[in-house]
Amino acid sequence: MELDERKLKILAAIVEAYINTGEPVGSKTVCSMLDFPVSSATVRNEMAALSELGILEQPHTSSGRVPSYQGYRIYIDRLMDIKPLTETEKNEIDALFNVKDPDPDKLLQDACEALAQFTSCATVTTTLTPHDAVINRIEIMKAGRTTAVVLVMASNGVVKSKVCRVGFQLSYDVLDFFVKFVNDRFKNRTLENITLAFIETLLVSLGEYSVVFSPLLVSIYEICREIEEGNFILGGQTNLLAYRELNDHAHELFTFLNNRKMLTSLIDSSLNDMVKVILGKEAEQYELEDLGVVVAKYKIGRMDGGAIGVIGPVRIDYSRLIPHLRYFADTLGRLLADTIESQNDQP
Repeated sequence: MELDERKLKILAAIVEAYINTGEPVGSKTVCSMLDFPVSSATVRNEMAALSELGILEQPHTSSGRVPSYQGYRIYIDRLMDIKPLTETEKNEIDALFNVKDPDPDKLLQDACEALAQFTSCATVTTTLTPHDAVINRIEIMKAGRTTAVVLVMASNGVVKSKVCRVGFQLSYDVLDFFVKFVNDRFKNRTLENITLAFIETLLVSLGEYSVVFSPLLVSIYEICREIEEGNFILGGQTNLLAYRELNDHAHELFTFLNNRKMLTSLIDSSLNDMVKVILGKEAEQYELEDLGVVVAKYKIGRMDGGAIGVIGPVRIDYSRLIPHLRYFADTLGRLLADTIESQNDQP
């Protein structure tokens, strides 16, 4: 059945009222929101028809109506009025970023936490590592007699480090030799080509020193794998406890949110779109049935950088959230691009 204009306007009014209150919406409330005269009886008849179509639901016999997932989808795809951000709203988002911190990992962490605070929802940030990402530089710094810090910098701006213990007393001469050795062999090599077989080849070339330097090479390999895997940052999970409709299955929800593989799969499935709304039941995960997920991907220069998502109750204000998230993602991508460019300019 094709919905006429009156049914669509009534559906929009119900969705918007439910987003604001979280309570079932009655006919009198709908009448007060419409821009044309109509009686409560007529609205009730239309609400009943929308319920028969599965677009509205009635939680209790005497209560008003709430949108079904089908109703939300119609609203998001056809009825939602998204307004561009004002300069004041853009300035508020700009102020959330710690632009003075040059570390991309820290920038992503700060962005995730700021967005969680801004939206009162949970947030997740993922990064994509380009297939052509290469090693820019490796540094190894003495931290103790037998302890070193291994630092790997990649062309996509990611910098990761790991503490490594060795079976001999470190000297600056030995470190200088090894740093030159690994940079000669790793620099400009793509991450996907840094395999265990490659590490074994390097160990063979070290001859009698292979046992000595093995822990350092293994640490470099592990860091390269972490960089290639990308980042996953989750924040604001406790914000979801403020929504009473999520309290009954909070444990299952939190378990899902902390499952990196499942949540990353959900977020990454949205990367074909600049902004995508996933309604809980569409994700085919029972833990998400009462949730809405809005995902925006961001670019670093011309490269796909990753995605940032907001997870909240299914009644979150999509019309407000989508433009804010889009601008947030664009700002994040621009700042990351500036950070990476400044790092690549370093000698």
